[in-house]
Amino acid sequence: MNKIYPSAKAAIEGVLRDGQLIAVGGFGLCGIPEALIDAVRDAGIKNLTAISNNAGVDDFGLGKLLQTRQIKKMISSYVGENKEFERQYLAGELELEFTPQGTLAEKLRAGGAGIPAFFTKTGVGTVVAEGKELREFDGETYVMERALLPDVALVKADVADKSGNLRFNLTARNFNPAAAMAGKVCIVEVEKIVETGDLHPDDVHLPGIYVHRIVLNAAPEKRIEKRTVRAAA
Repeated sequence: MNKIYPSAKAAIEGVLRDGQLIAVGGFGLCGIPEALIDAVRDAGIKNLTAISNNAGVDDFGLGKLLQTRQIKKMISSYVGENKEFERQYLAGELELEFTPQGTLAEKLRAGGAGIPAFFTKTGVGTVVAEGKELREFDGETYVMERALLPDVALVKADVADKSGNLRFNLTARNFNPAAAMAGKVCIVEVEKIVETGDLHPDDVHLPGIYVHRIVLNAAPEKRIEKRTVRAAA
């Protein structure tokens, strides 16, 4: 089975549609599928609900899809670097489901593991727990959270072999494996493709069984979210 597609545009064709629930890997601007996000923008797919730790910045990452109004709802834990996100939310133009960061990661991991729901102490006694089932375990109150099962996961990895086995680069590993496992269809953007068997088994961070489509982006921009320098001595 050939999983490699010639372009990001080709990789999303026939899979991504209006109104879907999508998961997008990355943390800030680290480890985001830049080419796949651009392909979604160019295809004009709209009314998306996007699961992502954050929403990029105003003109990069998922911020591009906010600018074009292709996202109707975000399921996120942090949105502080995106003024357009703030504007749309405060104006009532964008739905938002704020989710604690660890809970968001676990909701994706649980979805990929076939676990429909789980209990956590995070959010108990706050608006996060409103309308959700509460239960006591060993004298402590927990809130039930449902797993997330996105229709499509858009993921960034460093290296893939032709079978779809993936290796991530350092902190770019963040939400990407959990998003990939949870997605009913997983599309991966990588910087390098090698022959099956070239990745040592101990270097495989995610097995190829979770990966359906692969696209090469050998030279991503990798923009720095907030550049800081040391003050002169």
